[in-house]
Amino acid sequence: MKTDAQKALDQLNAWSENTLMETLGIQYSDVGEDYLEATMPVRKMHYQPMGILHGGASAALAESVGSAASGLYLASQEGDQTAVGLELAINHVRSVHEGTVTARAEAIHRGRSTHLWQIVIRDEEKRMVALAKLTMMVLSRQKLSDQ
Repeated sequence: MKTDAQKALDQLNAWSENTLMETLGIQYSDVGEDYLEATMPVRKMHYQPMGILHGGASAALAESVGSAASGLYLASQEGDQTAVGLELAINHVRSVHEGTVTARAEAIHRGRSTHLWQIVIRDEEKRMVALAKLTMMVLSRQKLSDQ
């Protein structure tokens, strides 16, 4: 029998079909009360012209895992709220040209109107590749559908 955590990961990965997450190979891999992890392979399609992981791919990974973490949290609150990205700031500290990177989003603040996540992306040797901060705006689903 699957645990609640495994069911959540399965749902996130199913929602990723036919999206940027699927295109980049992002897979949600671990979840806890105040964190979510996802992995992404580093292949030639993820490169920038110098043959290393493109910063935009790292940013997409960071925003994907942070956004999904907010969504999971709000779903656990059984309200009618959803979250959308407001700001992403990311620093790239190490280049990667092969393997898999793992992003871990940890909750810094989960308020009524905003969520703040810190996302650390690491390579297979657990070295930091990038550090991101993602601010999510919390909206009612009705307000979002009215726009």
